[in-house]
Amino acid sequence: MTDSEAPPAKAPEGVSGAPALPRSALEIASGYAFTGPALDLGALLWDGRCLPDVQIRIPLPMLNRHGLVAGATGTGKTKTLQLIAEQLSAQGVPVFLADVKGDVSGISAPGQENDKVRTRAGEVRQEWTPAGFPCEFYALGGMGHGIPVRATITSFGPVLLSKVLQLNQTQEQSLGLIFHYADQKGLELVDLKDLRAVVTFLTSDEGKSELKGIGGLSTATAGVILRSLTAFEAQGMSPFFGEPGFDTSDLSRVAGDGRGTVSVLELPAVQDKPQLFSTFLMWLLADLFHGLPEIGDVDKPKLVFFFDEAHLLFNDASKAFLDAITQTVRLIRSKGVGVFFVTQTPKDVPGDVLAQLGNRVQHALRAFTPDDQKALKATVKTFPNSPYDLEEVLTALGTGEAVVTVLSEKGAPTPVAVTRLRAPESLMGPVDPAVLDRAVEQSPLYGRYAEAVDRESAYEKLTARETEAASSTAPAAPSAPAESASSRGRGRKADDQDSSVVEQVVGSGVFKSLARSLGTQIGHEITRSVFGTARRRR
Repeated sequence: MTDSEAPPAKAPEGVSGAPALPRSALEIASGYAFTGPALDLGALLWDGRCLPDVQIRIPLPMLNRHGLVAGATGTGKTKTLQLIAEQLSAQGVPVFLADVKGDVSGISAPGQENDKVRTRAGEVRQEWTPAGFPCEFYALGGMGHGIPVRATITSFGPVLLSKVLQLNQTQEQSLGLIFHYADQKGLELVDLKDLRAVVTFLTSDEGKSELKGIGGLSTATAGVILRSLTAFEAQGMSPFFGEPGFDTSDLSRVAGDGRGTVSVLELPAVQDKPQLFSTFLMWLLADLFHGLPEIGDVDKPKLVFFFDEAHLLFNDASKAFLDAITQTVRLIRSKGVGVFFVTQTPKDVPGDVLAQLGNRVQHALRAFTPDDQKALKATVKTFPNSPYDLEEVLTALGTGEAVVTVLSEKGAPTPVAVTRLRAPESLMGPVDPAVLDRAVEQSPLYGRYAEAVDRESAYEKLTARETEAASSTAPAAPSAPAESASSRGRGRKADDQDSSVVEQVVGSGVFKSLARSLGTQIGHEITRSVFGTARRRR
């Protein structure tokens, strides 16, 4: 690893104070001597020494080539995310972070200097200055501290919902037919009761004939889906679906001072619902993909999206689901969005997805069991050739140290570099809950999403149809007495007043806005994406 017999070589351009390094270390140094804007990760570790003259960096334009942050629990993955997010924000790039443990909110507050921070900053030659960054805090369905993030069932689509409901392939296809039926009939699926109402109708005596019209959907399968929905609601999942649905373009906001906004999705309240939150993260990404224009290669990303606990997304996923993820990750780069998957080992990510992750930060791995040893060997094989003994290095890394390889400014992989990472400048821990709540309530987005809205949709329409059918079979009511001339006059006057009020409402901007929104989803079949999500018209 030390290359001790190699003669000293001349330092590459842009690397100072390094002529005494062995040739292999100099080659690593030259691989990170970028001239354009970049994120600073830390300093090279070589032969047990930290070399602050050799800075390990990621070129800013390469952040939309995606990445992986991996490592065992407690090795510093969260702090690495914080470090990268801070620098992206400082360079005007919005960031999305999923906060599974509840300790990322500190990015909004300046950090606290202490001996550990001073020591780390000195080792890596970092000019550490405490700083907080502009943040928005969200919570799925409003469960926890944050602006509620909801999706309508219509926008979520059958593929992702099947993943949440843990349906098999046949049931997933059947759910797709149910969505197809609802789309055609103008039965908008806003929340779970809407979908349950449609499935209930299709399994009723009146609705069974409709099943023949959409083909391939058995009453038995529809019954299974209905029972899955009922169990899902019983687990308290209803708040996640409804209106107002979250507009993912809000994740791409830039603060007034030019820094990118860091959107933190708080997830501690739903840690026991991994299928739900991991699939919701995929919905956010899919909705972004279909809402953003093609822009090709850019000087800096429009958004960098960190997908935490990524293994949960891939567990028990169907081939169609994995293909959809692969396609989304491959194509979203051209829309200026970078995606970083965060998990324990690279083997948690399917090969077709892993092959698209050009930037890698691998923290320490454990090797206590045969399975651990197997995972370690598999991880080593995913790295380019290097002078390091990576099996040894990966089990000996300390907290806040990682093996790094990224894409250079020309798009080629950089040499593998063992790196001592910089310290985040924001608070490394959660902010006080009261401070967090104030930040949420003062957000300009709070008024838009805070209160749930339950307007007429499939449930109300089907209920009204049932009520109408019941009343049509009831005995006719006695005829009303003839109106007098005076009462007819009063009635006309009331009708005129009502018409005037209706005209005012119909002519209002709010009504027209709602009508446009409904018009995109009702009255014709919805255009759906590869995930079955409804394409949003912005």
